[in-house]
Amino acid sequence: MTDRGQSALALTADTLSIGPSAMHWDGTRLTVAIDELCWPHLGRLRGEVVLTPEATSAVELPLTPDGAHVWRPFAPSARIEVRLDRPGWTWAGHGYFDANFGTRALEADFRYWTWGRFPTRGGATVFYDATRADGSDLAVGVRFRGDVAEVIDPPPKARLARSLWAVRRETRADPGYRPRQVKAMLDAPFYCRSAVQTQIDGEETVGVHEALDLTRFRSPWLMPMLAVKVPRRARWP
Repeated sequence: MTDRGQSALALTADTLSIGPSAMHWDGTRLTVAIDELCWPHLGRLRGEVVLTPEATSAVELPLTPDGAHVWRPFAPSARIEVRLDRPGWTWAGHGYFDANFGTRALEADFRYWTWGRFPTRGGATVFYDATRADGSDLAVGVRFRGDVAEVIDPPPKARLARSLWAVRRETRADPGYRPRQVKAMLDAPFYCRSAVQTQIDGEETVGVHEALDLTRFRSPWLMPMLAVKVPRRARWP
């Protein structure tokens, strides 16, 4: 993952290019072409990820009262094909495509959040919980069936074990059910992404979960670490 300058950006109605990599939408599927130097797996990583939505959504969820931050689930349920030039890094399965947009830095408006997307019968269920910088809370559940989105009352919060970097984690689960991590994806001093098993309306499901500690992210000791982990390239020919 590399931060690049403006000269690396090219944008059309259906293609976004950043340096040597690009995303292209052909009307039915999204193809992500990857050509990057990567860390910690030293060397160049090439390949593509093809995402075919089962349905697309026009839903936008404001994360702050003034709309400065918005979550947009473009394809809450999709099929994906991954073809990368590493042994074992080729597979197909269930996926999704979403994005966050904002006009201010996340750490300016949030202290902490968790997010989880869990495949369920006929679609997917998403939970968004956050503590804003002003002390107010966000607690939203959304159920997706095809291109229909329904706001639901989320089940109670349930604690997960802390991450390897001791990031606090919690998700939503039926009363009395104890969710658990089944696969680690990414551990950082302020962020954790993993596959988590929980239970929603009596249905056990495994989905993608993330926890983000923005109070820790703001700390002065952490910023120099990011500069090492995420290289910057100001110019692109």
